[in-house]
Amino acid sequence: MAGDETFMDPVTATVVAAAALVAKGALESAGSEAGRSSWAGAARLVERVRTRFGDDTEATAVLDQVQLAPDDEAAVEALRRLIHSYVLRDPQFEADIKALVTEANALGGAGSRGTVNATVIKNATTFNEKVEFQGDLNIN
Repeated sequence: MAGDETFMDPVTATVVAAAALVAKGALESAGSEAGRSSWAGAARLVERVRTRFGDDTEATAVLDQVQLAPDDEAAVEALRRLIHSYVLRDPQFEADIKALVTEANALGGAGSRGTVNATVIKNATTFNEKVEFQGDLNIN
């Protein structure tokens, strides 16, 4: 339906980027120097998410699964949904996640600025809604 447009809101985009950074950071943590730099930012993001999840054993188990198997799309999707539900209930957590995603992107250097890229968008599930973007979308 070309006329029915649903756009990814900024909160959802941040959550998608956060979950992708957790997975990407786990993949790159043992890699190159650039990967280790990116992981430093992602590690702070992981620690903030872990702290916010607190005693929620289901949520921390999903976070652990993504760190152990970052290519497990189902686990990354579950993490996205959990982060999203916590962000919706906690404005301070939302602000912290936004800041940490920005920081992790900056630490990743010019080669990894676009963490919300074609792969992330292709794999994003936004609660069964169609996702469309307005404006410039640069895919490098």
